[in-house]
Amino acid sequence: MDRRSFLKNSALGGSAVAATALAAPAYAQGKRTLTMVTSWGRGLAGVFDAAQKCADNINAITDGSLTIDVKAAGELVGAFEVFDAVTAGQADMYHAADYYFVNQHPGFAFFTGVPFGMTATELNNWYYHGNGQAMHDKLGEIFGLKSFLGGNTGSQAGGWFAKEIKGPEDFNGLKFRMPGLGGKALGYMGASVQNLPGAEVYQALASGAIDGTEWIGPWADEKAGFQEITKFYYTAGFHEPSAGLSLVTNREVFESLTPAQQGAIEIAAGHANVWNLSQFLMNNGAALERLKAGGVNVLEFPPSVWDAMGAASQQVYDEFMGDELFKEIYDDYVGSMKASSGWLTQSISAYRNQRDRVLG
Repeated sequence: MDRRSFLKNSALGGSAVAATALAAPAYAQGKRTLTMVTSWGRGLAGVFDAAQKCADNINAITDGSLTIDVKAAGELVGAFEVFDAVTAGQADMYHAADYYFVNQHPGFAFFTGVPFGMTATELNNWYYHGNGQAMHDKLGEIFGLKSFLGGNTGSQAGGWFAKEIKGPEDFNGLKFRMPGLGGKALGYMGASVQNLPGAEVYQALASGAIDGTEWIGPWADEKAGFQEITKFYYTAGFHEPSAGLSLVTNREVFESLTPAQQGAIEIAAGHANVWNLSQFLMNNGAALERLKAGGVNVLEFPPSVWDAMGAASQQVYDEFMGDELFKEIYDDYVGSMKASSGWLTQSISAYRNQRDRVLG
C-alpha cells in the first residue's frame, strides 16, 4: 500500500491533506543543516543522550557536510507531535520511542517494546539479522519516513506505585502512566491509563493526577526523582523487556542526500543503539543500590498479576490481528523471538545462573 492510499483511507487523512509543503533543509557552501525534533526534555537521562549521540555521530562521520540541529520536546513541537512534524516536513528527522505513535499504526510498537516481547539482544537479532529492519522500513514508507533504531533502554521496570500491588484487582481504577500496547493491556485490567511525556510525569505523580508510573529503569528513574514521592518500586515489568528508540528521517529528505550521507545516518543510529543500551545497563545496578539505601521497597509482582498481564496482553494482540501489516510484523517478530530465545536460555541464562551460584 502506498502512503497516499493509506492516508486517504485512515484517520490521518485530514492532517495529511493540511500538511505544509516539505521544508527545505538549510544549505551553506555545500553543507546542510537538518532539524531533529525529539520526544525528550533537554538533558533527560539516557533518552536525550541517545538523540544527541545520533546527531554527534552524523556530524562527525560526514565531517560537517551534515549538521543536525537537535530540538528538545517543546522547543519546536511537543513530545508527541514529532511524528506529524516530520511527515509534514516541518522538521527533517525525529528521535523518539515509536510506540508513542500506535494511533498512526499499531505496528510501530514492535520497534520500541511490546508486552512479553523481546529483550534487547533478541530485538537486535531480529532487526539486524532477521526481517526487523525491513519491516520498520516497510511501515515507515507508508508515512513517508526512513526509520532506524537509534537507542535502547534495555529492560524497563514495572514502575512506581502509591501502594503495594497484591493482586490483579489492585489495577482496577488505578490511574497509571504507560504508553504503547502495554498501556492498552493495563486498560483491559481496569486501569485508567495515561500517556504523558517524560518531562510531565514527575509533577503528575507528585500532584496525585496519577497513582503510579513506569518510566525506564533505576538510573533514569532516580534522575527523575520518583523516589521522592513513593517508595513502592517494581523492578520487572511485562510491558517493555527492552525499549528500542528510533531515529527517523523524512523520506524525501533522506533520498535527497548523497549515498555517503545516507550511510552516515544509518551507521550513526546503529552505533547510538549499542552505546545507549550499554549506558543504561552500566548505570542501573548502582542506581538500584542507591534507591534501596534511600528506603525504596524493591518488589516483584505476584504470579497472579503476571498471569493477568499475560491474558490482557493477548487481548491487545487479538484486537489488532485484523490489520494485515500488524499481523505480518507480529508473526515475524514472534518467530524470530522463539528462534533466538532457545539458545539464549540454554547458554547465557544457564551460565549466569551457575555463575551467580558459584560466586555467591
